[in-house]
Parts: sequence; C-alpha cells; structure tokens
Amino acid sequence: MDFFSDDDLFFLLALSKTEGVGDVYARKIISKYSNLKELFENKSVKFFTCDGVPNVIFERINKFNKFKIIENEIRFIRENKIEVLSVLDALYPSDLKQCYDAPFLLFLKGNIDFKNNKIISIVGTRNVTSYGMGFIKEFVQDLKNYNPIIVSGYAYGVDIYAHLAAIENDLQTIAVCGKSLDSTYPKIHKKYNELVLNNGGFISEFRTYDVFKKENFIKRNRIVAGLSKATIVVESAIKGGSLSTAKFANDYNRDVFALPGRNSDLYSAGCNHLIKTNQANLLTSVEDLVYYLNWDKNNQDEPKEKVFEIPVDLTSDELKIILFLKENGSEILDIIALQTDIPVYKLSVVLLNLELRNLIVPLPGKLYDLKK
Repeated sequence: MDFFSDDDLFFLLALSKTEGVGDVYARKIISKYSNLKELFENKSVKFFTCDGVPNVIFERINKFNKFKIIENEIRFIRENKIEVLSVLDALYPSDLKQCYDAPFLLFLKGNIDFKNNKIISIVGTRNVTSYGMGFIKEFVQDLKNYNPIIVSGYAYGVDIYAHLAAIENDLQTIAVCGKSLDSTYPKIHKKYNELVLNNGGFISEFRTYDVFKKENFIKRNRIVAGLSKATIVVESAIKGGSLSTAKFANDYNRDVFALPGRNSDLYSAGCNHLIKTNQANLLTSVEDLVYYLNWDKNNQDEPKEKVFEIPVDLTSDELKIILFLKENGSEILDIIALQTDIPVYKLSVVLLNLELRNLIVPLPGKLYDLKK
C-alpha cells in the first residue's frame, strides 16, 4: 500500500535531505505546514516561520536543488514495494511516535501488525554464549501464548537468535536496520530475509543515498527501544553496544530487563551492571516480564498455586527475610529492614542474592515478595 502520492513523498524526502533538517525540525515543520510543495517553490520564504526552527532552515529548503536524488529514491521505493510512514501518519507505530527524537520517516518492507501492542525487544552481544542462546530459545517459546512481536537489530549473536526464535514459534518479528533497505547487513543474514518478510518485516529510517556509518547503529538502537514496551538485554559486556538500547529505553520511560549471570562471565558483566545500578529489572523467566507489563494470558490454564519451600542452605539473614515475607506478604525495603533488624546497606545485598537464586522478586513500588 502507498501511503503518499509521488508528489507528497517527493517533498517529504526533499525535506529530509535538506541540510540541517533533522527529525525534530522536520516534525515541527510538517506539523505546521501540510503543503510542503509551497515551502520548496514559493520564493517568499520570509513568510514561513515555525517555533523552534531557525529561519536559515527555511532558506535552505527554498534553495534545495537535489531533485534527481529524490526521483531515484522514489523509483527505488516503488519498485521494491516499500511502505513509507511519516511521524504524523496514523499508522506510524504509536509507542515510537511518543519519543521526542522519533524518525521523521520510516521505511517498511513486509507485513507488520502494528495493532498488536505487545512489542518487546531482545538485544545483546554479538558474541552470544550457549547460556544466552538457551535462554532466548526457552524464553521466546514460553512467550508464544502471549503472541508478542519480537524486535531486534538483525545483527550477529543475540539479535539474529531472537529473530529466528520468534519465527520458530510463529511470532512476528521486526528487524530494525542500520542502513537502507536496498541491501542486507550483515550480508550473511541475507539467507534469513525471506523468513523475516513472511513473519513480520524490516524497518529503517535510512535512504539509499544515506552514507553507511558506524553511528547508524546507535540511531537504529533508539528505534528498537522506541518501538518496544520493554527491552530485554540477554548478554552484554560492560561496554557492549546493547547497553545504548537499554539507555534509550530508560530515557523513553520504558521497562528494561536484564538476564543476570556469574560475576566471572565477560558477557554477563553489562547485564549485572544494569541490575546493580537499577537501570534494569532482573529477569529470570517469562513470568517476570508478564507481571511487570501486566499482560493477560491467552489460552493458558491458570497454574496451580505453589507451596513455597524454604531452602535448607540459607544464611541467617536470608532466612529472616524469607520467613518475614512468607508471613507478611510483599513489603517495602525499609519495613523489611526494620522488622528483620538488618541494616539497609546490608539488606540490599542480601535481597539481590535472593533474587539471583530466584527466591524473591522485586515488585512495582519498590516492594519485594516471595517468588510464586
């Protein structure tokens, strides 16, 4: 489906190609001026103004002359059946639209159901380990009955495993690209293109004439985070690129989760740091995600209530906390500290250890409760 006439698309692309016009300025301009053609062709440029947009931008729009590039881009879009959405379009992904730096234009290929608002992203290291691969496989399989869309960046490692796990479980997947849709990066993933197109599709903000730069991947990561209700970091080194996706998600006030690992594991260091610094919730199972996002179960039998069994190898402080929560139910950290006579600085460490052992779970409102 074409969302714009060639004329409309021509001037939207021309606006995006104009020097100094980024996503923020473009959004302001098209919010005020529906007739972009007049901006480019009317020589009385002094009559055009927009709050927050310097006058020099309108002068550059009026002097724009790279029309041949735009014509070639439209030809590519039409020949390859690519859909184009502007940030003001009703069909533009609603969660992404809420981000202040949302891409002015999105280019889509495939058949993505944006009416499904259960969109999560799974990201992580290129050097995924067997631990990460096993988690992705089991986690996505357990998510199947909730029918989410799985988003990632189509990169090596965690990204491609997340896409393939979604496809294997008949879930839609969105591959957000760090370059235009005229070719595949990395090239080795071209063999998966048809699978992705048949089970979701590709999204990019880049045109064929855009220069392919390393910075593109950071811009890609903001789209991954912006599309999603929650971002899950499976494995990451302490300076891993996926941490930028987590930062974007936090900036957008979205939920972030991280898979914990051993302190000695290089590719768990980033995840452990996110959890330790309260930049991510600890994630050990689908139930953690479902609880935080308040998803209803679809076609699943309610599990029988489990009887909590107290492990025999607890420390004295751990046992105090478990017994207190077992008797009183969920409670905030300060009350737990007061009632168990454990100092807050020490309690935080003990609670984290119990989380890592999957015995307790943090809840909204800084509460803690036994893992049911």
